[in-house]
Amino acid sequence: MGRGWKGRGGWAQADVPPADDAGAWFAGRLPDDWFTGTPRVTVDREEILVVGELPPLPETFADDAERAAAESGRIARFREDTRDTRVEIARQAEHRYRRKVAWGARIGDTEELFTTHSAPVMTRLRQPERQVLDTLVDAGVARSRSEALAWCVRLVGEHTESWLAELREAMSTVNDLRAKGPDLDD
Repeated sequence: MGRGWKGRGGWAQADVPPADDAGAWFAGRLPDDWFTGTPRVTVDREEILVVGELPPLPETFADDAERAAAESGRIARFREDTRDTRVEIARQAEHRYRRKVAWGARIGDTEELFTTHSAPVMTRLRQPERQVLDTLVDAGVARSRSEALAWCVRLVGEHTESWLAELREAMSTVNDLRAKGPDLDD
């Protein structure tokens, strides 16, 4: 558990195995006919999310709403048809990586995630920050402070994705350097 990790604190968890090879593992493990290409595999501390592109719909549609409904229906069919196999693959991956596995599918402009994991996050907020959340609740944007906070995090994520990608890359470099550092356990 955490053997080989030479961290002295920081943002990485020491009690879960690395999942650097998860994309390759899923690419080798998934049936060849599920997706049109290699699925996008995203890993964090609690979850591995696998999202693949389904073949395009051959039909023509009267409008965007009709196309979106057909795409959503195709994703629902994929979800039902692959359920047993996805459960078995997820079980194997969860044993290997000690993280939950979530799935999703994309077709055209429609992407849907299913069997996703929601992890509780504890935070302390001062009154001005709580007032922001309460305003969102009072306005009906969210049903609770928890939902309002999740909404805020999604909004920030949407508007700062390139900055967050740079930050993740920098943290990856820090972890690589930390791993190359001296082993103080000797």
